[in-house]
Amino acid sequence: MTKAPPSGAADRSPKAPPSGAADHSNSAPPWWRSAVVYQVYIRSFADGDGDGIGDIAGLRSRLPYLAGLGVDALWITPWYLSPMRDGGYDVADFRTIDPSFGTLPDARAAIAEAHRLGLRVLLDLVPNHVSDQHPWFREALAAGPAGSRSAERARFIFRDGRGPAGTEPPNDWRSNFGGSAWTRVTEADGRPGQWYLHLFAPQQPDLDWTNPEVREEFVAIMRFWFELGVDGFRIDVAHGLAKAEGLPDASGVVPPPVAGKRVEHPHWDRDEVHEIYRTWRALADEYEDPKVFVGEAWVHSPERLARYVRADELHTAFNFDFPVTPWQAERMRSSIDATLRTHRAVGAAPTWVLSNHDTVREVSRYARPQGVGPLLKLDDVLALPADPSRGLRRARAAALLMLALPGGAYIYQGEELGLPEVEDLPDDVLRDPGWELSGHTARGRDGCRVPIPWSGPAPPFGFSPPGARVPPWLPQPASWRELTVAAETGDEGSTLELYRRALALRHEHPALGDGELRWLPAPAGALAFAREPGFACIVNVSAGAVAVPPGTRVLIASGPLTARHRVPQDTAVWVAVGAREETPT
Repeated sequence: MTKAPPSGAADRSPKAPPSGAADHSNSAPPWWRSAVVYQVYIRSFADGDGDGIGDIAGLRSRLPYLAGLGVDALWITPWYLSPMRDGGYDVADFRTIDPSFGTLPDARAAIAEAHRLGLRVLLDLVPNHVSDQHPWFREALAAGPAGSRSAERARFIFRDGRGPAGTEPPNDWRSNFGGSAWTRVTEADGRPGQWYLHLFAPQQPDLDWTNPEVREEFVAIMRFWFELGVDGFRIDVAHGLAKAEGLPDASGVVPPPVAGKRVEHPHWDRDEVHEIYRTWRALADEYEDPKVFVGEAWVHSPERLARYVRADELHTAFNFDFPVTPWQAERMRSSIDATLRTHRAVGAAPTWVLSNHDTVREVSRYARPQGVGPLLKLDDVLALPADPSRGLRRARAAALLMLALPGGAYIYQGEELGLPEVEDLPDDVLRDPGWELSGHTARGRDGCRVPIPWSGPAPPFGFSPPGARVPPWLPQPASWRELTVAAETGDEGSTLELYRRALALRHEHPALGDGELRWLPAPAGALAFAREPGFACIVNVSAGAVAVPPGTRVLIASGPLTARHRVPQDTAVWVAVGAREETPT
């Protein structure tokens, strides 16, 4: 595969979006099979106007940083018009930018500027639900359940309640944020009326994807953004659009986490959803430079995930089995093997991820005892003892492991700085809807969404412009002074410089990106694999110090090697095979 160093737009031209006709030659595999994509949680990335909220102006000012980091693309979380009851995932208008982020011309300019820097742009598409402030839902409430206007309710999942007076929800489904997944409306005449489904917050009514009007609308939304230059979409809740006919009770059936036993669930990962994505793939392929989809699909096994990335469906899907696998060599190898095997069977490239805006940051996850249960949410780790320095060592090693595996990868903002989860946010600043809907028992996801630090010795750490009078929307820990981009830049031992070197090597080395791997012999507690031509990765998870193979040259290491040039625990190295042995520089 053609690689290019990431130092600037000119050098990145092999991966830059074309300004004219696309190159469909057989010698250039699709860019997305090897891409490293940076997730921008826009509200917490960079504040350009000083109101304490990240925005498009802030994003534009930091695009050169992303290009210099060496990523190939960025994924921007929802920037559409929204009441912000769920961080923008409650969309009121998919064709308008929320004023807190900027304007549509601002968005168009940001897309164009990213392209000039050699960065592709993916947006977040939220097809399972909309905001209760969306015009469609307002029309549905006004229309009522009967009469000629009931077509407005048919866009959503409205049902009569159970019981003689309809006072009970239509079924026993539960919201992802806690409580019933149904809310009863008050009709225009003041009487209690029908119930509507919301698998998330009550302010996020689910759409009915059996309705042709819903399907047509989302095709039109995607075309709107494709015409503005967007290169693709991340699909929110990709596993949730289809609901079982008749909406039967779940009857206590709970979808297991990834790597769990397969269960038949009435609204998660249903087979009917795949017909929707076949339609979308046909749309993406209409364009001369085909558009790209990545799915957020929480499913129970790699086999089920592979169904989403068959040749006529989504291009890629996040492999969530990887971040929930504990830092244990045998289990990590099993997870990698299953992912590679199932993706290979359908001709797809895996998409690796360590964290995102919904999960506890990997530094804090790896700081805890491993193998004690799923460590996905903040509540999963709070009661466990933490070793922050070990968590950082493991996170750095995991980054090299991830970036050496076949396929593409996603980096969540701040991951490249080694940011930990903020575990002690005051109760009164928490914004995640799960905090309120759980009755203040679930801390939610705010701890991984704290605005990232750019520079300076104190908050807002360059997140907002100088002189800003409004603090960041979530408070930053004072200890982050040592984790700013400015503090880590030029420090060869920093996590930022580790990522920069690894991403540069990934572009330069012909073995990295899409392809295959071959496992090498390794002691219990360690992983080692080769990739052709001339590359190997060694990860010491829990073994004694592991020798670097003779006749190799260390390209990069996640931490210091021992005096005898061995790989200690919680450390990963990349080596060039068939080259003279030397210490890393």
